Amino acid sequence: MRGSNYEIMKKDAQRLFLNYDQEHMIRKFHLEHDADYLYLEFVARDYRIDRRTGETAWREETDSSAPSGIWHEAGFEEALSVFDVLCYAKDGCRLSGNYCSISNVKGAALAAAPGNDMFAPAARTFDHQTARLCAACEALGGVRGTVGDVSYTLPVFPFLSVQLQFWESDDEFPPHLKFMWDENILQFMHFETTFYVTGHLISRLCDLVK
Repeated sequence: MRGSNYEIMKKDAQRLFLNYDQEHMIRKFHLEHDADYLYLEFVARDYRIDRRTGETAWREETDSSAPSGIWHEAGFEEALSVFDVLCYAKDGCRLSGNYCSISNVKGAALAAAPGNDMFAPAARTFDHQTARLCAACEALGGVRGTVGDVSYTLPVFPFLSVQLQFWESDDEFPPHLKFMWDENILQFMHFETTFYVTGHLISRLCDLVK
């Protein structure tokens, strides 16, 4: 049932996308496009959105036998993240360059932040795997920082990044993972969408760390 509910929500989002001005999206985000698709990059992958159906897919790079790659249907977190930014981002949205926890971004007082253990399962996966986590972050285009045992600024879209910070466990404390957002992030997406983005980021990182 959970899977089917997510699929229903994704299909609803696809239909809603078709009600928005695609030419406005193209201008606002400088999107590559043709008669059939809008193109953009999301978490170090190329995506396309069908301009007639809203169906969204990502491209898997392949060998020379398939030079254009293989396109796969995007999942719930990917599609909802992309649609929310393209359809919701305010005109004149601007990043501040100041990063903070999601509970401290401008406008977050209107929503309740989750508990501190939300990312605990991923933190346990990354514990004592710092070299692999660093390599995974760099594979996603991350730029290394200085906070914690692992710290990277990771591009989500070409125009928007998030900071990952990770501390390994020791005799007194469990491993800890957190994400820092630009304080103006809610000009670009809804509060709940930040968790779709981090969920997808974690999924990508876990696949690369294994």
